[in-house]
Amino acid sequence: MALAAEPVTGPPLPRLAERPDLATRTAEVRDHHEQARRGPDERATARQHERGKLTAHERIALLFDAESFTETEPLRRHRAVGFGLEHKRPYSDGVVTGWGTVHGRTVFVYAHDFRVFGGALGEAHAEKIHKVMDLAEAAGAPLVALCDGAGARIQEGVTALAGYGGIFRRNARCSGVIPQISVMLGPCAGGAAYSPALTDFVFMVRGTSQMFITGPDVVHAVTGEQIDHDGLGGSDVHATTTGVAAFVHDDEESCLEEVRHLLSLLPSNNRELPPHEPTDDPADRRNDALFDLVPADPSRAYDIRDVIAEIVDDGDYTEVHARWAGNVVCALTRLDGHVVGIVANQPSSLAGVLDIAASEKAARFVQTCDAFSIPLITLLDVPGFLPGRDQEHGGIIRHGAKLLYAYCNATVPRIQLILRKAYGGAYIVMDSRSIGSDLSFAWPSNEIAVMGAEGAANVVFRREIAASPTPDATRAQLIEEYRTQLMHPYYAAERGLVDDVIDPARTRALLIGSLAMLRTKHAPVPERKHGNPPV
Repeated sequence: MALAAEPVTGPPLPRLAERPDLATRTAEVRDHHEQARRGPDERATARQHERGKLTAHERIALLFDAESFTETEPLRRHRAVGFGLEHKRPYSDGVVTGWGTVHGRTVFVYAHDFRVFGGALGEAHAEKIHKVMDLAEAAGAPLVALCDGAGARIQEGVTALAGYGGIFRRNARCSGVIPQISVMLGPCAGGAAYSPALTDFVFMVRGTSQMFITGPDVVHAVTGEQIDHDGLGGSDVHATTTGVAAFVHDDEESCLEEVRHLLSLLPSNNRELPPHEPTDDPADRRNDALFDLVPADPSRAYDIRDVIAEIVDDGDYTEVHARWAGNVVCALTRLDGHVVGIVANQPSSLAGVLDIAASEKAARFVQTCDAFSIPLITLLDVPGFLPGRDQEHGGIIRHGAKLLYAYCNATVPRIQLILRKAYGGAYIVMDSRSIGSDLSFAWPSNEIAVMGAEGAANVVFRREIAASPTPDATRAQLIEEYRTQLMHPYYAAERGLVDDVIDPARTRALLIGSLAMLRTKHAPVPERKHGNPPV
């Protein structure tokens, strides 16, 4: 016989709280987002401004087109415990990530927020950066890093170091695939400095940004040397001495505006061409001013930047590493609206010779242009490589070979233009026909030879000069004989090493026409894992 269920007795069950409606939840989300944007407190924002620095969101607003930024993981928080971290879990974890548009094209960004843990990198912080880097690679869009952080988050130990390893690996994987730009807006010390070094371009702001592996305190403890942060790794050091910084600006606003301009000269990825920009500058504009800009005497100096300005669209160009290795000029510019890279010897600095720094600077630029389908124009006025013990002991052979390798390995359209001197190995290295230049042109003032007539005569005719009763007169006669026979303007053209000797006034028109012909160039490369350049 079934037993009847007994009635339930006891206090009534409490009623479940009513769930907030969607509008309430949405308001709560907005509050959290605003909290993440404000940072830990208003005082932290005030301190950032007192240092002459903007916040991460203020920087992002300057970088992107208005109202185009979409943030990813603004509510991310770390999960570390110990050393009081479990009681400090601010939103964003010290880095703002996402994407927006620059001149209408998609660009990804991560920006350290110095107000949160000093911008130091921990596990969650690193994972946000990894994710946005992976998104940039997948989308085929440039990545900009706005760096203002104190390095690894010490409280998180080796986990933070592993986070940097993930960034470095992605920097290397994306190299030559998407443009990567690092903008130094604060301190960058220790291993963190290697990520900017792996990217394509580094910007720095004078007075607020520094980069070094070991700081002044460590330097003093180990070596006894006294040096401040700017003296050790400030913007001027990296712009003039180390070559780490490609661009230096006096304030963040002008710096970020220049980043926007640089992005307008670069393709989104290595499968696209740089954006074309229509111009009112006629393609057939004559360059008669060149006759006055370049002296006929090969020993007289002039500023090659004046020549570049005369040739390119509207005289506008962007010089890369303008304050480092001034004896070679590297610039991004446009001809008939199409982006080109120009490598040019600078006669007003060390007579335009190639040395260690100039070779490294030009090699890096050539590789960058080749990676992103930017045609190369090389303007020659070079007396050779810089002689001397310091250069030889410093490895000019190895460093000069970097430039040679970069040119030989480049598959973009390449045009060489010889203005005056083109002597010795430097002539070969500066994209001669023998190493693969598609076209080579020369002005009537060209002198292509193993060395200058004076030096050549002293070597070739040393016995005749020594035996002569009038050695000075004999030397002068033989120098002129050598110049007449081997250094006249048509010598290389007669042997097919120069395609034509041209009227300087037609330089712009000829370059534009030649580049138009080469725009569909396809240069197959050998099947290999990768080359082994003399790094």
